[in-house]
Amino acid sequence: MSVGGEAGGRFRDPLIHVWQLTHTVLVRCPACGGCALVLRDLDAADRVPELSSALSGRRRLRCRACGFGKDEFFSEFLFGGPVDPFFRLPLWLQAGCRGHVLWAYNVQHLDLLESWVAARLRERRAVPGSLSMLARLPAWVTSAKNRDDVLRAIHRMRASLPRS
Repeated sequence: MSVGGEAGGRFRDPLIHVWQLTHTVLVRCPACGGCALVLRDLDAADRVPELSSALSGRRRLRCRACGFGKDEFFSEFLFGGPVDPFFRLPLWLQAGCRGHVLWAYNVQHLDLLESWVAARLRERRAVPGSLSMLARLPAWVTSAKNRDDVLRAIHRMRASLPRS
């Protein structure tokens, strides 16, 4: 995927915030351990642009492998680690890398990380009062000396995706 540039070339930060990547989150099913989906209430999210309003609402957890399901209403969420922000289940897309855990919510998030890390020239756009998800990445992810290791971890995560 080339959100903002060519792989290995130039990439311009599309100014995506991490909460914008949570419409669908891939998690480990609490019943069978397979890959399950957490679906965000898209109706409410698309009508209300504010972060807190966009993320409060009904969430649905569904596992295609075993049929496990759960619906809950959430007004609280937690970002910033290898768990989904709503049910707090372990993310499906996570891999150890350089003594840390690299993680992504879904394929779109993984594609964005891969494009940013692979790029030799990364362009950030200054927007007052707002930092994008890419601007908040830890230094070990964005360091050129770790590029190959991080890309290998991303490829391992991509290989773990279920075939549909």
